[in-house]
Amino acid sequence: MARGDQLSRQWKIIQSLIASARGKPASELAGELDCHSRTVYRDLEALQQAGFPLFTDQEGGKTYWSIMDAGRQQMPLPMSLTELMALYFSRNMLKELRGTAIYDSLTALFEKVKATLPPAYTQYLDRLAQTLEIGFKAYKPYHGFEKVRDQLNRAIQESRCIDIDYFSMSRNASTQRRVAPYRLWYSNETFYVIGYCQLRQGIRLFALDRVDRLEITDERFEAPEKFDANAFMQSSFGVFQGEPVTVRIRFEPQTAGYIKEKVWHPTQKLVEEEDGGLIFSAEVAGIEEIKFWVLKWGAGATVLAPENLRGAIAREIGAMAGNYAP
Repeated sequence: MARGDQLSRQWKIIQSLIASARGKPASELAGELDCHSRTVYRDLEALQQAGFPLFTDQEGGKTYWSIMDAGRQQMPLPMSLTELMALYFSRNMLKELRGTAIYDSLTALFEKVKATLPPAYTQYLDRLAQTLEIGFKAYKPYHGFEKVRDQLNRAIQESRCIDIDYFSMSRNASTQRRVAPYRLWYSNETFYVIGYCQLRQGIRLFALDRVDRLEITDERFEAPEKFDANAFMQSSFGVFQGEPVTVRIRFEPQTAGYIKEKVWHPTQKLVEEEDGGLIFSAEVAGIEEIKFWVLKWGAGATVLAPENLRGAIAREIGAMAGNYAP
């Protein structure tokens, strides 16, 4: 039996017992886990040996197992034991926020959670964590950006415009902007400022790590009532903005399975074809970002519409081919 399967089953037993005020017999736990009662007895004994406070009680000829929920005692955090355990277990999933005050605060919180949980619980979670590895993801090192982020939060809270020097990656140039910052927004391992740009006369998105200078001004602004950052960004195929455009892309059978596994855009529609291929359609903001998404799939994807997206990809492929010309 795989070690991970055993630990996962024991985790489910802990959750089930904590959720039950009366406790449960081994037979009921076995039914929930779809395994034999003998397996449940072995897991319960292993949990007891690990130091979990398991108790038994006889009623109606049955043995009920229960676990003391430290969450029902005097605890410094208003959470149940399973919530505390889940929070502690999730700490490795937040590494992409390294270099931010948010990550530092979460690290401090995890240490408090660890001090709150009985030793047997944290030892068990540490063993369980060894069965799940969080793969490396590209992330932006945000060390040194604390001052800019603090200034931005203050400007948003006080509804005051900011003056920034902003470097545009696409134009390879820096411009001075006065912006009314509506929201600080986090997406794809990057912090962004969403706000009204006086230079461009519209709501724009600014990557925080490309803000070279930020000063809070005395000019006040009034944000649109109930401004919803997620709604504003919904049409984007990531973070880029642009005119709405309907795209249709055919994915070959060897690629179609990967596309069906995820929801790539809120407006997407998928139509399966007889040969196993797939037609993907969605209404997105501009073509720049989805162009790179299509290129990611290589020959497994072909743009059917619009024509300007087909042309943009053809030019990109031609330029790529030129890089490898003998």
